[in-house]
Amino acid sequence: MKKVLKYFARFLLVVFTTLLILVGGVVGLVYTFNYGPSPSARSLFVSSVLETSAVGFLATWFLPSEEIQTILANNTVEQFDAVTNPNLIVIPDTEEEQEYYAENDVEIVPVNGLTYAGRMMIVKDPSRVKVGTCANFGNPDKWGERLLSIVKRYDALAAINGGGFEDVNGRGTGTIPIGFVFSGGKYLYGDLDTPGLLIGFDTDNRLIVGYMTGNKAKELGIRDALTFGPALIINGEPANISGYSSGINPRTAIGQRADGAVLLLTVDGRQANSLGASYADLIEIMTSFGAVNAANLDGGSSSVMIYENEIISNVSLFTGDRNIPTCFYVERREEHE
Repeated sequence: MKKVLKYFARFLLVVFTTLLILVGGVVGLVYTFNYGPSPSARSLFVSSVLETSAVGFLATWFLPSEEIQTILANNTVEQFDAVTNPNLIVIPDTEEEQEYYAENDVEIVPVNGLTYAGRMMIVKDPSRVKVGTCANFGNPDKWGERLLSIVKRYDALAAINGGGFEDVNGRGTGTIPIGFVFSGGKYLYGDLDTPGLLIGFDTDNRLIVGYMTGNKAKELGIRDALTFGPALIINGEPANISGYSSGINPRTAIGQRADGAVLLLTVDGRQANSLGASYADLIEIMTSFGAVNAANLDGGSSSVMIYENEIISNVSLFTGDRNIPTCFYVERREEHE
């Protein structure tokens, strides 16, 4: 019995020592980022962790609020004054032109950069891309759903996560969206008089991105939309970015080409083989795929892509993706026709 207790005590000592070393290493690394000789590394670290709802304290514990505010002020994305011009999108509408929808109507292409790896889903028919919601949408006393569960309820072909949600200290239920939401031509949630960055489609299946109220969205004939941001590209013009914007993190974004094809992007992050992407990276990716308009969606541990009832992105949390209130999903062709 004494030998068993002796070995058990040694085991606990090893575990405790290992944890102490790991914690010390993490604290030392964070301290180095915050107080090390590289202002550039400090800006990148602070802007990256402050975008998360759970580990933002890694910056606020070590740096005074004045310095954090200075870093954030030097790492920004300039807000567009313009709203997308729908006339720049010309969707094929003749019988001959629409034949191309039947060939590789949904294509998934890998994307890679210096700090990231991800995938771009190209949906040729924009009328198939819609906003979906969780089962307990808008109910603060219930939990939202993971994207795969939402996809199965809609029997969708594919999907990416949508807009942000109330998430104080990383403990949000995933049912209360930030801003207003439209789905199937119906207003579902939000204050119609409070402006936000609208990201969604009008009844002519053109992606509309612009700062407006929900009432203005109604006037424009919006069928499916949510609010988040920032806008990345409007009318072919990329956003002006200072510094690292919000650092490198897992990302989700949506865009549209001039021929109407919808671009759905997810970038993995917080992993050894993919740290994440910046807003500048998203703009570069979207531009390379011919986006006329594009906007950032909720990222971080919410970022996920589904295709044929399988998660094809690499979620940043070991517990899996989070419960979310909204998504952009792609209808199956047999249902769509």
